[in-house]
Amino acid sequence: MRVSFLGPAGTFTEDALREASLPGGEAGGEIELVRTPTVHDAILAVERGGSERAFVPFENSIEGSVRSTLDTLAFETESVTIVGEHDFRVHAHLIAREGVELGDVAAVLSHPQPLGQCAGFLRENLPGVERRSVSSTAEAVRMVGESVRPWAAIGARAAAELYGCVVLREGIEDEADNVTRFVWIAPAGTAAERSGPQRTSLVFSELGADHPGALVEALQEFSGRGVNLSRIESRPLRQGLGRYMFFCDLEGAVDDEPVAAALEALRTKAESVRILGSYPMG
Repeated sequence: MRVSFLGPAGTFTEDALREASLPGGEAGGEIELVRTPTVHDAILAVERGGSERAFVPFENSIEGSVRSTLDTLAFETESVTIVGEHDFRVHAHLIAREGVELGDVAAVLSHPQPLGQCAGFLRENLPGVERRSVSSTAEAVRMVGESVRPWAAIGARAAAELYGCVVLREGIEDEADNVTRFVWIAPAGTAAERSGPQRTSLVFSELGADHPGALVEALQEFSGRGVNLSRIESRPLRQGLGRYMFFCDLEGAVDDEPVAAALEALRTKAESVRILGSYPMG
């Protein structure tokens, strides 16, 4: 089975993937890891048949949802589904070349999520130092290792070892309980395991009755049936200002009677309702 994920070697995603298990005990044979330059590419590999599964970050306990994942699922895929999830505790390290001290650092490079997760440390210890967003934490460490400039990166210890760098400061994340939820992406029609507590992820948009309270009325279709929404987030619909889509996570499987009834009622209120997946909670 081919599994695509954010590369190169030494990313937090790779560390999480090593810790995770394919949902439902699917790994009956060899697993081929397919490295991709972005989360977007990892998901599209499944959409286009280049991989059977993708393993991508979905949300972080500090920074919230991973926008590249949400936007790729909403705008650029039609034939994938979420079949599982895995929670990964993140420990971020400040990494530099041998001989570079904290006071020498002129710029800090990393993926946008770790930069946000370590913002407090950076403000306190490196005030005024430039922050640069790059495609992955491993790419940040590679760039730091190859540059003659006094740069530092936020990344995993494995990346420091891989690219010949050293850890300047360990565990610089602002919150000790820094957890990223990863999801398993599979081709549409793949059945997820149905044992244990279930979660359903969906996106809806364009409420037909555009009036005060329209969103509340839509959400009451869930609360009125005792269906708990564990997350809701709005994102621009990319069709002009003031038009949004809403991502939701709810407790329960899509074929549970109250969930199914709520979704049927929601479809009478929204122009578009798409189930992103119904799968076991991590």
